[in-house]
Amino acid sequence: MNDIIFFGGKGGVGKTSCSSAFALSKAKENLKVLLVSTDPAHSISDLFNIKIGDKVVKLADNLFGYEIDAQKESEKYISSIRKNLKTVLSPIIIEELNKQLDAASVSPGSHESALFDKMIQIINEESENFDLIIFDTAPTGHTVRLLSLPEILGAWIDSLMAKRRKTLKLKTMIGNVNNKEVEKDPILEILEKRKATMEKARKIMVDDKRLAFMFVLNAERLPIEETKKAIKVLTKYNIPVNNLVVNKILPSNSTDEFWVKKKELETKYLDMIYKMNIDKIYEIPMFMFDMDEKTIYEMAKHF
Repeated sequence: MNDIIFFGGKGGVGKTSCSSAFALSKAKENLKVLLVSTDPAHSISDLFNIKIGDKVVKLADNLFGYEIDAQKESEKYISSIRKNLKTVLSPIIIEELNKQLDAASVSPGSHESALFDKMIQIINEESENFDLIIFDTAPTGHTVRLLSLPEILGAWIDSLMAKRRKTLKLKTMIGNVNNKEVEKDPILEILEKRKATMEKARKIMVDDKRLAFMFVLNAERLPIEETKKAIKVLTKYNIPVNNLVVNKILPSNSTDEFWVKKKELETKYLDMIYKMNIDKIYEIPMFMFDMDEKTIYEMAKHF
């Protein structure tokens, strides 16, 4: 079984409830499970009625929760960049770069990069402590960008390293630096360390023995189309998608004309979903109660 599972899907399809129920079902199989929320609108705390935050908190027997604060991680991320640059650049350049970093700190890209770093840190640090780590992610577009970061940033870092080596070579030619200084160049060391992290992350992302991706969707046209597009993008980056969770399946015993028609439409869309050549598809019924801890326990029985 995979030891890292990402839950993704269109906003409103029920990712948090499905990931929580799945995590609970695995915890009941005597696996020690860590459920991690990366969605800025954390809801795991509300479902289990337990305050979580950025520390591992017990939710049930064998089940633990963690909520990543993207803003906090972004601030830490920018702060670490400032600290690294301070050791290798002149005060004049640092002053200008600080202005750029202030602008970068509020950009979506920095949040995603910081969030990704935290996710990889959790995987590296907690894999030995848990049998399974489950990530409850933000809506599809954000998640796809996040998981494609190793590929994108890896190419960008390679470009930066090539430019830095070219600069150092020119400085060597005019006698500004010697070969020993080139070998110990602190900027190259920072970039090489960053590249190593990205390569490690990339290996995890494409390892279908370690990582699985579950898309949650409803048997409706728009979620199906969005899921197809997301799978196509992730396939491009060699990230395996082997599981789907079809949430909010309507009951089949209604005699009301409205619900009979809705069920006929749902059956048509379910047929489309099963033609997507996915290894495993879970069907979760629509519940008549609000999502809370009791409903999550009922939902867990369907995994």
